[in-house]
Amino acid sequence: MEQQKEVNIKVRNKMTNTEKPTTIAEKKKNVVEAPKKQKILQTPVDKPKSEEKIQGKKDEQQKPEEKKEPKKPVQKKPKVRKIEVEVNIMNLPISTKYSKAICKFIKNKKIKKAIVDLEQVILKKKAVPMKGEIPHRKGKRIMSGRYPKKATEHFIKLLKSLQGNANNHEVENPTIIKAIANIGSRPYGKFGRIRRKRTHIKITARQLKKENKEKKE
Repeated sequence: MEQQKEVNIKVRNKMTNTEKPTTIAEKKKNVVEAPKKQKILQTPVDKPKSEEKIQGKKDEQQKPEEKKEPKKPVQKKPKVRKIEVEVNIMNLPISTKYSKAICKFIKNKKIKKAIVDLEQVILKKKAVPMKGEIPHRKGKRIMSGRYPKKATEHFIKLLKSLQGNANNHEVENPTIIKAIANIGSRPYGKFGRIRRKRTHIKITARQLKKENKEKKE
């Protein structure tokens, strides 16, 4: 009987070892945690700037040198020197009759001399010769004349512009060879009763050659 009891106890012990654990503590003991696999992320390592510069220089040295074509020199056009200059203006609000008289007055004069004479006209020290029933004036080679202030002011502006044009083109001591005044398009005034005064003016100056005449002994 005692032998049978011992055999039964051994069988029971074998059975208990094969059975599953019932308590939580036993479960924790039996469970073996598997090692977690850590993912290794390979991050690109930035190269130092010094290495980049060295690498860039090597690449430049390896590239074949491009032959630079020499730039062609820009050829400047030769400046054409003029002998004649002119000024042309349309529809000036001045009298055509006075303009014709002033054109005749300044013709065959140098520009600077013509400007001085017209300034004398504004000051009423010199009269512009005119034809018709006009009062007589004192002066050399003059019978009748007037002092057209408005027209002379416009002519002085035109002559100064002509002088500037001559200086720009290097025309020395230009002389007025042409001075023309023509009637322009006359618009109607208020209520169509009056027609306004309009005049076209063209003045031309040229550099005249000086002829040196030798005196005969």
